[in-house]
Amino acid sequence: MPEVLSAPLVVEFPFTRSLGPVQSAFLTGLRERTVLGVRTGRGEILVPPVEYDPVTAEEIGDLVEVAATGTVTTWAWNPSPRRDQPLGTPFAWVLVRLDGADTALLHVLDAPGPEAVRTGMRVRIRWAPDRTGAITDIACFEPYASESVTAEPRPHSGEFADPVAGIVTPARLDYTYHPGRAQSAYLEALAGQRVVGERCPACRKVYVPPRGACPTCGVATDERVEVGPRGTVTTFCIVNIKAKNAAIEVPYVYAHIALDGADLALHARIGGIPYDQVRMGLRVEPVWTQGGRHPDHYRPTGEPDADYDTYKELV
Repeated sequence: MPEVLSAPLVVEFPFTRSLGPVQSAFLTGLRERTVLGVRTGRGEILVPPVEYDPVTAEEIGDLVEVAATGTVTTWAWNPSPRRDQPLGTPFAWVLVRLDGADTALLHVLDAPGPEAVRTGMRVRIRWAPDRTGAITDIACFEPYASESVTAEPRPHSGEFADPVAGIVTPARLDYTYHPGRAQSAYLEALAGQRVVGERCPACRKVYVPPRGACPTCGVATDERVEVGPRGTVTTFCIVNIKAKNAAIEVPYVYAHIALDGADLALHARIGGIPYDQVRMGLRVEPVWTQGGRHPDHYRPTGEPDADYDTYKELV
């Protein structure tokens, strides 16, 4: 039986966004231990605040201050906290309607166990000791022995010294990848500096990388076909933003390459040529590093450019 391949993979990127006046005031307020909401034209107080009424789509910006205490409206226990979650010990995810608000805020509750959590319990904000203008300025909620109160929201200008203008939100997905039969054969061939695809028995197209089934006909594929290693650049882009932890200096070119004998273009980096000289139709070949299990990049072969009609269906 062939080896079943698997590998841990991480997809991660920082998402950077600028803030409008409403979100800027909300996050800056958290830094100053102040919770702001926004009043809609219907009189509802939304916390966290949004810039447009979710019901009428009307632009809103009437900011108000609400209390740092509230009531749990629903919850779920998390017995095994994951990396970078707010607390390192078991906790409850909670929706908390702060006193003075009409909507609930999602955060975490520090509690000794699920038996200590209930819908309707009173809680209050535990502020982080070091605050920067982010939702994590609320370290968590904690139980608070008090009766439910009717707190009247107080108007707030939303003005603070040194307001927060933008945030960086990390996005990360950790998972284990199992490539399956077709992808395993493809990866094993790459380790031997060969490129293998699969041919559809119906339309006779060769797909690289193979998927185990024809994406057009929907039938299983199992006839393996070696293609390339040379190919043609069908389209490309110039990358000007350096990726985190990447050793490649910008600018560089990432391209779709139609390998000879394949009916699907794969993507790879182009090297060995100035970025502003890469073009559609450029003939390229793979460059393998010592011990590498896949091509490091593709470089020009020196052949004349391919005629557009030979690759136009793969653009």
